[in-house]
Amino acid sequence: MSDEGLAAARAAMEAEGVPPRAIDVFAHYYAELEGGATGMIHESDIDPLDPPPRLADAEVDEEAEREALSRTAIIKLNGGLGTSMGMDKAKSLLPVRGDRTFLDVLVEQVRKVRSAYGVSLPLVLMDSFRTREDSLAALAAYPDLRVEGLPLDFLQNKEPKLRADDLTPVSWPDDPSLEWTPPGHGDLFTALDASGTLQALIDQGYRYASVSNSDNLGGYPNPRMAGWFAKSGAPYAAEVCRRTPADVKGGYLVRRKSDGRLVLRETAQTPKEDLALADDITRHRWFHTNNLWFDLEVLAAVIEERGGVLGLPLIRNEKTVDPTDPDSPAVIQVESAMGAIVQVFDGATAIEVERSRFLPVKTTDDLLLVRSDFYVLNGDYHLVARHEDAPLVSLDKRFYKLVQDFDARFPKGPVSLANATAFTVEGDWTFGSDVRVVGAVTVPAEDAPGTIADGATLEGS
Repeated sequence: MSDEGLAAARAAMEAEGVPPRAIDVFAHYYAELEGGATGMIHESDIDPLDPPPRLADAEVDEEAEREALSRTAIIKLNGGLGTSMGMDKAKSLLPVRGDRTFLDVLVEQVRKVRSAYGVSLPLVLMDSFRTREDSLAALAAYPDLRVEGLPLDFLQNKEPKLRADDLTPVSWPDDPSLEWTPPGHGDLFTALDASGTLQALIDQGYRYASVSNSDNLGGYPNPRMAGWFAKSGAPYAAEVCRRTPADVKGGYLVRRKSDGRLVLRETAQTPKEDLALADDITRHRWFHTNNLWFDLEVLAAVIEERGGVLGLPLIRNEKTVDPTDPDSPAVIQVESAMGAIVQVFDGATAIEVERSRFLPVKTTDDLLLVRSDFYVLNGDYHLVARHEDAPLVSLDKRFYKLVQDFDARFPKGPVSLANATAFTVEGDWTFGSDVRVVGAVTVPAEDAPGTIADGATLEGS
């Protein structure tokens, strides 16, 4: 049945216009899946990452920064819909600071660096088939953004979801769009190449790429980082941060014993028996921020050398075809992680950065924090924290998980968290304007929905 399944998947992808190299990559993973590959990385096969250099210690003069930036392109992963928060469009189109969306802030960050250093600094989105139209429509408000000879975006590939029972492409007539999925952000490199964007960047004289998620406003174009990377001569560098107890679920770099190469280990690639050691932040001390830098010319050479198949570790993602319907058919989504490409490059490295470069928004808890006055948006469009330690926000998922429900309960804007250490909401509460949270506050559940009045101060320990 598996030969039949791969043939059916190939035919479907060809009919959808998926580039041949992307189909070859899918076929590579299909063979691994058929062979029982799990992508697991065992603790006995790895050593922890050695202490990396620190960006704070890097010495880079302004001219070196300018030279590096003049040859750098900014790529933002913009394929996510924010489905876990109930969204049906690009997460980057959510308002994050007043009326400004994530995408608005990202554009302004790039424009500020362009102006300050006199560089072109292209901004290119990797969109998915679900986010492209809305995102490009939003960018139309910035006619000066496009760099001549380069696109504003390129399209992430797509692949069929596979039935878990026989590995054939799933059929779902109720909503045929749910039969397809993006192949994880590890597809960045295939999509960059297959779209022609990689060669276009090289032809225009760009040498380096800085990549981060569009929901991470901390991943702004950093001149010192650009200068350090160019000076290092490394083909690839991952930005890593010190792990805290809140970071045990993220990916992190380790060194493979068999060949000494750096590899990325995700939670989904950790055997159950190794979870305790994997979660030990004194053993594995740095996590991967999903901000990374690479040499465009080296990437192009490696892709050609490998015939377009980089062979990043498989991530087997088990879902239902309709994520909102647990009774719909079980499927397998074949994915890979962008940061896993670290193992492909000879001489790949890592650098420790400040926590301020990692501000992702994965839940409405995160959204409330970045919308709040705990952060100030400065003149360079960077989010600057008022204090070193951000308050821990925990909102009752029954009432705040979805953006529309969250917004309905903060109709007059976010509460003030500038002087908060923790903010927990239990139950169904609607908050008025100018509500201040001081210290560690828990709003307890009541039998009926409640309201916090305008101007209230909630004080805790």
